[in-house]
Amino acid sequence: MPLFFRKRKPSEEARKRLEYQMCLAKEAGADDILDISKCELSEIPFGAFATCKVLQKKVLIVHTNHLTSLLPKSCSLLSLATIKVLDLHDNQLTALPDDIGQLTALQVLNVERNQLTYLPRSIGNLIQLQTLNVKDNRLKELPDTLGELRSLRTLDISESEIQRLPQMLAHVRTLETLSLDASSMVYPPQEVCGAGTEAIQQFLCKASGLEYYPPSQYLLPVLEQDGAENSRDSPNGPTDRFSSEEVEWQNRFSDYEKRKEQKMLEKLEFERRLELGQREHAQLLQQSNSQKDEILQTVKEEQSRLEQGLSERQRYLDAERQRLQEQLKQTEQSISNRIQKLLQENQRQKKSSEILKSLENERIRMEQLMSITQEETENLRRREIASAMQQMLTESCKTQLIQMASEAQRQNLVQQACSSMAEMDERFQQILSWQQMDQNKAISQILQESAMQKAAFEALQVKKDLMHRQIRKQIKLIETELLQLTQLELKRKSLDTEALQEMISEQRWVLSSLLQQLLKEKTQREEELREILTELEAKSETKQENYWLIQYQRLLNQKPLSLKLQEEGLERQLVALLVELSAEHYLPIFAHHRISLDMLSRMGPGDLAKVGVSEAGLQHQILRRAQELLDATRARPELLKPPQGEVLPTAPEELPEAVRPSAPCAELEAQTSECVVCLEREAQMIFLNCGHVCCCQQCCQPLRTCPLCRQDIAQRLRIYHSR
Repeated sequence: MPLFFRKRKPSEEARKRLEYQMCLAKEAGADDILDISKCELSEIPFGAFATCKVLQKKVLIVHTNHLTSLLPKSCSLLSLATIKVLDLHDNQLTALPDDIGQLTALQVLNVERNQLTYLPRSIGNLIQLQTLNVKDNRLKELPDTLGELRSLRTLDISESEIQRLPQMLAHVRTLETLSLDASSMVYPPQEVCGAGTEAIQQFLCKASGLEYYPPSQYLLPVLEQDGAENSRDSPNGPTDRFSSEEVEWQNRFSDYEKRKEQKMLEKLEFERRLELGQREHAQLLQQSNSQKDEILQTVKEEQSRLEQGLSERQRYLDAERQRLQEQLKQTEQSISNRIQKLLQENQRQKKSSEILKSLENERIRMEQLMSITQEETENLRRREIASAMQQMLTESCKTQLIQMASEAQRQNLVQQACSSMAEMDERFQQILSWQQMDQNKAISQILQESAMQKAAFEALQVKKDLMHRQIRKQIKLIETELLQLTQLELKRKSLDTEALQEMISEQRWVLSSLLQQLLKEKTQREEELREILTELEAKSETKQENYWLIQYQRLLNQKPLSLKLQEEGLERQLVALLVELSAEHYLPIFAHHRISLDMLSRMGPGDLAKVGVSEAGLQHQILRRAQELLDATRARPELLKPPQGEVLPTAPEELPEAVRPSAPCAELEAQTSECVVCLEREAQMIFLNCGHVCCCQQCCQPLRTCPLCRQDIAQRLRIYHSR
């Protein structure tokens, strides 16, 4: 038997039957019978025990249920003290209560077709028990106390596993019928058991040393409850009492039939009243249904109105979502186009790097710079060059000190430590003292110290280097694109959409790889410039005065490549066109082949490819822009004439960087440019290798993995946003 089982829930019909039988038993004038059979009960309800105790019921019928136990919790067997007939057949009982002997008034006990494995010893206390039916159970033996049942008339133990009868059964002198399986008996022998009840009793009396008397001589004293006790053992009882007892039982039976007929009439009256009540209930139910239909109709109309409003709202939200998705797709397409252009430009610059190196011929220029003529020494503009050096060093140091002060101020705001205020004050004092320094004193100091002259020359050399400027420009473009891709990815997550997510990740990885490559090229170019500076320092004449001033003046007076090519005959509009298309590295090729706008109007993409312009997209852009310029100059011929009085610049001049704004929209950038960790400061750090721009400088220090993609951080790169 399982420890835990779920009680079976009775059906609706069984529940109604139980309620009806309980009501019927409680009515005034009801008979002494409580019939709760076929109600699918797993235990006898507490109300049945209470009814039997209060109304003094004598017959309890509980057959054909699912009982596993006779007594439920919190119930006592004394509540059934008046019961004379207990019918429990066709259940699932495994044992009878150990104190079943308390039912002293019990005359009939039927536990047929159950799962009993033993009978309690207290069953011998049932002195008025006349019928005991334990057929079809799992009994293996009978208790010896069964011999104390002095009134037992019928005993049925067939279809069980009993092989021996207790010898004490010989003391039951009133036993008339004993049903058993003779073929399986061991004691008494099978031939005795097959001869019938009388033979079995004779065998047991002989084995017990008792004299056998037929049960008819002991029947009348048992049935007569008020008879004398000494007549019970007498073999010659009066026969007239038997007839009087039979008449009494017939009178009782006729009274029972009358009460049964009266109960039937009461039942019919009850059914009539029940039918009237059901009719009234049906009318009330019909009225309730009509009201319910009206309410349902009202609710249905309200629901349809709400559904219509919801559908309109849903359509509006779907349209808005579709618009945002289209906007995101367009933004992604523009970003992918710009990334493609960056990759093409990088490939183009790689292919043309050898041409630039060969045309510029830096080694020859540096050798020429090393040889300082007497004329250059005499024509040295000491004050002007020193002033330019002082300005260059001031700008360089000022930028470094401002960055250092800004970082110290950020740390001071986060830590709120008073100890760092003194250091920051000293740095600001250094900046102020440098800015307030006397101009003449700074210039004279620069003129005297060659180390400061060398530092100024190194800064100007890095600033005027074409390759280093192009690498910086590409790094700035890639940083901008990475920032926009990160913002776009965060925007997609907020919209909960997964479309084209793989394409964004792939573009971000491509840009990250390209950024790492450009950082390596920038570092390599700076190393090459430092090697050139080392060679200059090694080959400089020890007694040569103002060596670094002369070198700075030469580098300062050097004209940009675009101006040289214009002087060599290249048209100004053509130079501006190539600079606008970020193709200034092709200027030497156009100057070498003497290509003009008029020649470009007669050339095709194949001709440009033969010249050395390998990118197909750039070929078409050059030809299209050249045709537009020619059309404009035909309408206004004065555009081809160079401006009068044009003065060539002699100061270091930066070519304008054609950085086009690539942000998709201001709303997108403003929404997601903050740090994803603290949600307060601006995102300033690029994580490599993943390429995400999502953290400020303070929050990125303890991080080992990217907060967005959980990739390991191999390198951190600080970016500075232009205000």
